[in-house]
Amino acid sequence: MKWEHAIRDFQLFLKIERGLSTNTISGYSIDLQKLIRFLEHNEIFVAPTAIEEHTIQHFIYETAKEVNPRTQARIISGLRSFFDYMIFEGYRTLNPTDFIETPKLGLKLPDTLSQEEIDTLIGAIDLSHPQGERNKTIIETIYSCGLRVSELISLKISDLFFEEGFIRVIGKGDKQRFVPIHSSTQKLIRSYLTNYRNQLQPNKKFEDILFLNRRGNGLSRQMIYVFLKKLAEKIQLQKKISPHTLRHSFATHLLKGGADLRIIQQMLGHESITTTEIYVHLDKSYLQKVVETFHPRK
Repeated sequence: MKWEHAIRDFQLFLKIERGLSTNTISGYSIDLQKLIRFLEHNEIFVAPTAIEEHTIQHFIYETAKEVNPRTQARIISGLRSFFDYMIFEGYRTLNPTDFIETPKLGLKLPDTLSQEEIDTLIGAIDLSHPQGERNKTIIETIYSCGLRVSELISLKISDLFFEEGFIRVIGKGDKQRFVPIHSSTQKLIRSYLTNYRNQLQPNKKFEDILFLNRRGNGLSRQMIYVFLKKLAEKIQLQKKISPHTLRHSFATHLLKGGADLRIIQQMLGHESITTTEIYVHLDKSYLQKVVETFHPRK
């Protein structure tokens, strides 16, 4: 079996059987391609059905020189999933990554912005610019609803249920959830639709997409990263930010305001509560507040 065929079948498995997102599947594929380049560079001619632990270990050792421990752990996890799939399909009996140690990782706390920093960021947007109102609405929507950037750029006009006070979000693995949207953000979206979106002629396949560029196409993730970076530079923000920073800030500010962790989990679209629990570590005063409020000896 050739590597290309095995990876293609693995991609289909991840999409159809596991329902993973395109971005996640792409990440797995990129890491497998790194392994293939390593084999070619070292003139190691071995099929995915026959590769052994020592070869994988050599690849991981060489990769560790170029990447941080977190990336190394992700690569090992991806390879393990690939070879688990090979076993599942009957191509192998053993996983060559089973005894490869994953580097120990410390708790990585997400970067967040204060409410004042978010206000300053939004206040720096040039609303006289043709895309100014759109960009302001984008930031407010991510922060108001805690969206992933992939969820934001795929958001549709038909996903807006303003009378009910919700938007429909299609998250990882095409899982659907309904997220409350603040009335002030609804007002911004309505204004954006009237003053900008409705003045455009959407191209085919983008007729229902909410946020468009000036040529009538959907936005890319990179476009949003770039204009956020420029805003941060404009206000001389001493933090490295991304659309995910706004999502983290949404969750952190809700938690600080007293929101239940399970509710935050639902709004973020986390499959496991353990993913959401990282926000507890951002503000330990939350733990003290819970004990003082609910413990019988308060």
